[in-house]
Amino acid sequence: MTDLDFQSVIQSASQQIAAISDSPQLDAEILLSHCIAKPRSHIRAWPEKKLTEAELNQFQTLLKKRRQGKPIAYLTGSREFWSRDFLVTDQVLIPRPDTELLIELALTRLKQNQSAKILDLGCGAGIIAITLALELKTLKVLASDISDAALSIAQQNAERLGANNIELLKSNWFSEIRPQAFDMIISNPPYIAETDPHLINGDVAHEPRLALIAAQNGLQDINAIAEQAINFLKPNGHLLIEHGYEQQSAVQSILLKNQYQHIETHQDLAGNPRATTAIWNP
Repeated sequence: MTDLDFQSVIQSASQQIAAISDSPQLDAEILLSHCIAKPRSHIRAWPEKKLTEAELNQFQTLLKKRRQGKPIAYLTGSREFWSRDFLVTDQVLIPRPDTELLIELALTRLKQNQSAKILDLGCGAGIIAITLALELKTLKVLASDISDAALSIAQQNAERLGANNIELLKSNWFSEIRPQAFDMIISNPPYIAETDPHLINGDVAHEPRLALIAAQNGLQDINAIAEQAINFLKPNGHLLIEHGYEQQSAVQSILLKNQYQHIETHQDLAGNPRATTAIWNP
């Protein structure tokens, strides 16, 4: 047992990472919670409790990596999304609250068709596909990604969380998807421009470039999905796409060009335009 208690360790760690974190105390609590295998509420209830040597060593190792900028989710190997704990590694994007908007939009549109066929393009860790599969267990969900590492994480998440109505497939967008018709196609594709200065800051600097960056000022993959989805959607099928907060007009223009109808853009938790929905009706 060391002489250091929870409270003093949190205070010291918070000061050390204040320069690189918007929430240094929260980060410190999450790391310590991970090291002692207890919830954060335990730390707050027992601030005087001492750390063991093993706990302190592990905490210091993780804190050093956090000081170097490595995201909390990659250090702990997990992140909460839609009240579920998902495994994540540096081979996949870190789940973000903004993406829960896609879940809300999808569930609203699936109320009248809970046995629908869904396609999640570029599924990453599987957060969208698995969440929908668990919320509506009568859905048939196909999730694809070009990354073998991402598909491995998604498979682990599906098994851990008990999503039995989901199939995973390696595919570059629609390239390996056999001809069929879906009630809904949903995607959080790469949409950051190669020259975006945010790519060198924060968590994004450590995330896989393949899942972040798209050519044509961030619109190449959205354009490809919109063009090809019309061949895989049922009449009155829904297309839901997450995009950058400055891309609302461009995404709407892409959908209009491809003759989608009922095009709407929706705001995220911060009030930014974050997702656009449309209906395909040939």
